[in-house]
Amino acid sequence: MEPTTKHKVSLIIAAAGRGERAGYSKNKLLIPIFGEPALWHTLKKFDIPEIKERIIAASEDDIDEISAIAAPFRCKVVEGGKTRTESVKNALAKVTGDIVLIHDGARPYLSQSLILRCIEDVKKFKSSVCAFPATDTSVTVRREKIFSYIDREGLYLLQTPQGFFTENLRRAYALTGDKSYPDDSSVYAEFIAPPHITVGERANIKLTYADDFCSELPPVACGEANKIGFGVDVHAFCEGYGIVLGGVRINCPYSLLAHSDGDVLFHALTDAILSAAGLKDMGYYFPDDDPDFENADSGFMCYVALQAAKNEGYAPINISLSVQAEKPRLAKYADEIVTNVARVLEIDRKSVAFSAGTCEHLGFVGEGRGITAYACVLLQKINR
Repeated sequence: MEPTTKHKVSLIIAAAGRGERAGYSKNKLLIPIFGEPALWHTLKKFDIPEIKERIIAASEDDIDEISAIAAPFRCKVVEGGKTRTESVKNALAKVTGDIVLIHDGARPYLSQSLILRCIEDVKKFKSSVCAFPATDTSVTVRREKIFSYIDREGLYLLQTPQGFFTENLRRAYALTGDKSYPDDSSVYAEFIAPPHITVGERANIKLTYADDFCSELPPVACGEANKIGFGVDVHAFCEGYGIVLGGVRINCPYSLLAHSDGDVLFHALTDAILSAAGLKDMGYYFPDDDPDFENADSGFMCYVALQAAKNEGYAPINISLSVQAEKPRLAKYADEIVTNVARVLEIDRKSVAFSAGTCEHLGFVGEGRGITAYACVLLQKINR
């Protein structure tokens, strides 16, 4: 199947393991981390519009409990097999999408941006196997002695998700017979073609041992991998019939004085993204004396800033927004604003915080003459 612009994407979660190496008496995916079963965290990461179908392969003993965890995520649960190969084969029989991603249920720490890159690489290269370059010196061992050293150049550690065109993977699995394979890429490589590598993430570890479940916090990138940006914008009221805030239209007997649509919140956020990425400010890219930007959609300008940040190798993982205004009252619009900002920035809405308050009648905002918006954004390095 040749890549096209539109595809239905299905997901298979391999969740039929036991967790013996972790020392648990039941499936490790049912063990809680941060207040919820490990499997819940994995499913939450794949709760995105791009995934149209979710199928979980579970052991017979765990089907009832896993079905309960999976219900909010609209998942089908099928019985797995004695091996991972059998489990994926069983789930593949239920897939209706023309692209399928397979992911280990024990990898809850991947980012949604990695999922989206995996999907796009399947469209471009017909396969996508997430893998991370090895950084430690690797050796082979015999009888507790180092036998040989492995050249780290070109050495990658395989991860999931792994994505393929469904008909190709089905054809490959149909040829496996009773043989067991460690992952889907090895099946694809043996019967179809060498799969394409998509660079994964260091944080995308697999929960394997008991201490993997005991971390106080999930692994996050730090240092040079993170960039913080701050933005602020102010607009005065003028005659009109409404304002736009975070892309949400608010009807009121006044407007905001601006060259564009006057969306003070998106303006602050755009500056925050640009500053975090080390780029020039919004006025440089969208000058207020340029007729091309007259009445321009500020959400689109923010999206352009997002793409500019991504071109620098960064993507947002957390947004904090605050508005000060005596009028209009904004509480009833908060959820809609958060949803729209998350959509524009292509991140989970839980990664967007919004608050609104007044200035207690102090200053020009307190006097009801305008609105001030503040934005803080955390960008994370994208693994390319």
